[in-house]
Amino acid sequence: MEPNADSEHHLMIGHITPQNMPIDPRTARFPCCIVWTPLPVISWLVPFIGHMGICREDGVILDFAGPNFVCVDNFTFGAVARYIQINKEKCCICPHLAAYRSEEGYKQNEPAEDLLTWDDALRKGTQEFQHRSYNLFTCNCHSFVANNLNRLGFQSGGWNVVNLAVLIFLKGRWVNKASMVRSYLPFVTVFGLGLTYGGWTFITFLAFFIFLLVGWFLIGTYCFRNLIQL
Repeated sequence: MEPNADSEHHLMIGHITPQNMPIDPRTARFPCCIVWTPLPVISWLVPFIGHMGICREDGVILDFAGPNFVCVDNFTFGAVARYIQINKEKCCICPHLAAYRSEEGYKQNEPAEDLLTWDDALRKGTQEFQHRSYNLFTCNCHSFVANNLNRLGFQSGGWNVVNLAVLIFLKGRWVNKASMVRSYLPFVTVFGLGLTYGGWTFITFLAFFIFLLVGWFLIGTYCFRNLIQL
C-alpha cells in the first residue's frame, strides 16, 4: 500500500524493513551503527581521532577509504573498537520537501520520496562518495558518515565532522577491553617515551600538533562553510 503523504508528516526510517539483526563483533556485524577504530600514527598521538564508518541494516560496514572508493564489509584500518547503534525512530524524512538542508549547508539533490529505508539512504550516500576525491583534511571518512546521517535525518540532521567525532568519543561503546587497550596503549607508549626522552619539548610539540589539527577542523567546519565537505 502506498504511504499517504497527506496524512503522514514524516516517514520514519526502517518502518518497512525487518527487525535489526543483533550486534555481533565476532563477525563484524553492527546493524545501523556508527563504528570507529584507531588510525596508525595519528591515533598514537591523538587517541580521540580515528577512522569511522556506518553500517547497513544487515550489519555490513561501509567506510570511505580512498579516492572514489567506499569499502564494503572490510573495515579499512582493522577491527571495530567502538560503536554507537542509531535509534531508527530518531531518523526521518519529510516527504513534502523536495530536498533537505542541514545547518552546514548540506543538501540532498534527490527527492525525499526516494529515501524510504535506512539502506536506501546509505546506498545514495555510497554512490555519491564513489565519485569524490579523498582528502584527510577536507573530505574524509567522517564526512561520509556525517553525509549519511544528514541524509537519514538523524536527530533532524546538522551533522558534521566535529560533532560526529564528539558523539563517538563521548557515547561510543567499547567492543571489549582488548579494543580499549588496542586504542590507548600506543598513545600511552608514545607519550611515555616522548616524555622520557623529550620532556617539555615533546609535550610542547604534541600540544601544538593537537591545537593545529583540532583548530583546522573547528575553523573549517564553523567558520568557512563548505571547506570541510559533507
